[in-house]
Order: sequence, then structure tokens, then C-alpha cells
Amino acid sequence: MAGRLAVVGAGLMGSGIAQVAAQAGWQVTLRDLDDAATARGVDGIRRSLEKFAEKGKIEASEVEATLGRITPTTDLEAAADADIVVEAVFERLEIKHEVFRALDKICKADAVLATNTSAIPVTQIAAVTERPESVVGTHFFSPVPMMKLCELVRGYKTSDATLATVRAFAEEIGKTVVVVNRDIAGFVTTRLIAALVVEAVKLVESGVISAEDLDTACKLGFGHAMGPLATTDLTGVDVLLHAAKNIYTDTADEKFFPPELLQRMVTAGDLGRKTGKGFYTY
Repeated sequence: MAGRLAVVGAGLMGSGIAQVAAQAGWQVTLRDLDDAATARGVDGIRRSLEKFAEKGKIEASEVEATLGRITPTTDLEAAADADIVVEAVFERLEIKHEVFRALDKICKADAVLATNTSAIPVTQIAAVTERPESVVGTHFFSPVPMMKLCELVRGYKTSDATLATVRAFAEEIGKTVVVVNRDIAGFVTTRLIAALVVEAVKLVESGVISAEDLDTACKLGFGHAMGPLATTDLTGVDVLLHAAKNIYTDTADEKFFPPELLQRMVTAGDLGRKTGKGFYTY
């Protein structure tokens, strides 16, 4: 199936999606707003591939071959010939709307327009296009080269053909898919982790248990690979706060209302691993 993929956003998620697609033989255009951002994305991909090669998971020759299939650009028009476009920009609806309005004009008629959103309803994103049937959610997990799951999300008007195309794409690049049939805020995975994190933070905030012991309880009691607070630090405390707020705004369900501690950490800049401090110090 390998064809042409455009990824909009060269951050951690976008560059990870570009990497796994290029490894599977896709020609990838990786777009961001400036050269520094695309260079950071490509550097991250190189480091990731080199680590795989060092561990013997890929041949050394695959590093340059994969990078050779990735074209960095600052021009969104480069998405014009893509078969599939995956948007991986910041989790704000107005930013995503700006991207999808532009893609709607630029992309060919049979292109699939996918969003890597983890919490914003696909229907809301698709509404600004003239082709909502071609818009679908492809929620990858971080770090993309390591995580096997891709949550496919139907918008209100997503067609069966669009869903079938992205399922084939995700499976071809090595992912196992689950299908969310209705794009409620937070879908399934973000909804579950947000509810767990909100309750976990409340327990730590009120002095019931330490962050370390709570994570240990989830790892050893429930078989989680990481506890919810270590997961929050990895994902970004700010990202989790935005997700919980988005779900709360959509549902008015109190269990998703972000605790004060989460909001104070974001205000203070303790965003997890990316800043060196969150629930843990790195």
C-alpha cells in the first residue's frame, strides 16, 4: 500500500509518526512552521533510528534509507500530493481548524485527512472542511516507534472507506488498532487515563498517599507498565490538564474536573520530563 504521507507538526508525535511510516516504505513530507522545528524533528528521528540500530532491532543501513524517505518542509502546499495527511499540532481547536481549512483547499480530492488529537471530537475538527467524510482520528501513542496502539476515531460523517484506508495504513506501519465508533470527548483511552489521573492527583493532593506509592500500587496491583503519575510526567502535565479540561467542558462530568494541584503545577512550569520536574524530578 505504501504511498505518500504528509505529517503536519514535527514535534514528538509528528516526528514519531513520520519515522514509523518511512520505516515501512512511505514517502513522507514532514512540515512545521520553521526550519529549526523541522530540523529538531529530523534529528529526533535520526537518534531514534540509531538507537534501534545499536540494539540490533534494525540494520544500520536502514537509518539512512529511512531518513532518505523523509522530506522536511515549512510549506503546507507540499501536502498537495499526499494520499494521507496526519495533523499533529498542538491540542487547541482553533489551531487545528486553521490547519484543516488550509488542507481542505490544498489536498487532492481522494486524500484522507487524519488528526492525531487525543481528546478533541473529530466532528468538530471536520466541520470546517468541505469533506467531513474524509476526516478521521488517528490517535497514536508516545513514543510512537515503541507504542503498538493506534486508536481510530470516527467523526459523525467519517465514511467506511476513510476508516478502511487509515486502518490499512496503521496496520501496515506496525500498529494494532482499536476503533472508537463515536467521537465523544477524550474518546476511550484519554477518557480512561484522565479519570484515573484526576483521582490519583486528588489522593496525592490530600495527603492520602505519595506519588511514588500510588504509582507502585497501580503497577503491582493492576499490572500497569507505568503508574498514572509517571505517565502524566511522560505525556506532559499540561497535556493531561488540557485533555481533562476538554472532556469536562464537553461533558460537565465532575470526575474530569482538574484538581488544583494539576493546575498549580502547570502555572509553575512543572510539566514533567520535558521541564525536568513534575510529580517526579528528572
